Amino acid sequence: MMMSTSTFLFLSFSLSLVAGNTAEARWADHRKHARSMPHRMNDSITKRSMNKFTLSDMYQGADFLNEWDFFTGTDPTHGSVNYQSKQNAMAKGLAFVQDDGTTFLAVDDKTTLPVGAKRDSVRITTKKKYYGGLFIADFFAMPHGCSVWPAYWSVGPDWPHSGEIDIIEGVHNRETNQYTLHTSSGCTLSSGSVRLTNDTQVLGKQCTSSVSSNAGCAFLDTDTRSYGKGFNLLAGGVFAHLWNNDGIKIWHFARGEIPDDINQKQPDPSTWGEPVAFWSSTTCNIDSHFHDHSLVIDTTLCGDFGTSTYPSSGCPGTCAQAVSDPNNFKFAKWKLNYIAVYN
Repeated sequence: MMMSTSTFLFLSFSLSLVAGNTAEARWADHRKHARSMPHRMNDSITKRSMNKFTLSDMYQGADFLNEWDFFTGTDPTHGSVNYQSKQNAMAKGLAFVQDDGTTFLAVDDKTTLPVGAKRDSVRITTKKKYYGGLFIADFFAMPHGCSVWPAYWSVGPDWPHSGEIDIIEGVHNRETNQYTLHTSSGCTLSSGSVRLTNDTQVLGKQCTSSVSSNAGCAFLDTDTRSYGKGFNLLAGGVFAHLWNNDGIKIWHFARGEIPDDINQKQPDPSTWGEPVAFWSSTTCNIDSHFHDHSLVIDTTLCGDFGTSTYPSSGCPGTCAQAVSDPNNFKFAKWKLNYIAVYN
């Protein structure tokens, strides 16, 4: 997925609660390029969560391999990766479903490479397009490590004219998650009268992005359970985002704090409390800036964002040197429980 070249900085429960069955320490075994169109959102979404949400799509287990496309082109964010086809990824053990239904998407952690070479990785994209909805993603673990730049995001065609929504994004061993929008001109960040989770930081208010300036408008989480190692140590959690004519809201729930209505597949965002991020439609016409989105999950290495932030990352050597060492990718793995889409 990818992408923002932002220089912004960007966190035991019963294992029966999750599809995965190992803590991070035991599994030593991220996009972007994405126009204006008439209103096409489901009216039920625009009336907030007073209306009942209906499950539209449930991606789980082999669905991630069969109902998502494997991107095999050159990384648009200039990452040091060779994105693999479905056949190659499965043959190399970089994409598979384990017995409990957890889907793994991994970076090659076995091959020692010459400095400057590219490492095998995976990027998948939904075949289906979306124009709004409630999206609930349950991850048991996400990638992290020196040079690693993972992302879960959505994007439309002709980037940035159809918009981009970054729900999970970080780099190296950062401790907290960043939430970002990228758009064409005419969109700025405002949360209106909606209160956000305590200490959420605004990183930038100008959403307009281009190839030469694509920081976007962003929030930085301060909860160390929202990204990387801190997220994984607690068996992950849920990221939920609501995209409707009021704006775009994102919530993060650590594993032990996931609302019962989410677990029961009867989500009611009106009961979830303050979101961690919200972009109000009062300063950004959501319907004209966001449409035809595919969901994307990827892990790239170095690239625009990873290379520019590497000197301050605390990682040794250079980003290219980090890519060459397979030991840096023992935790460069997505472990996916499910992604549910509601209308």
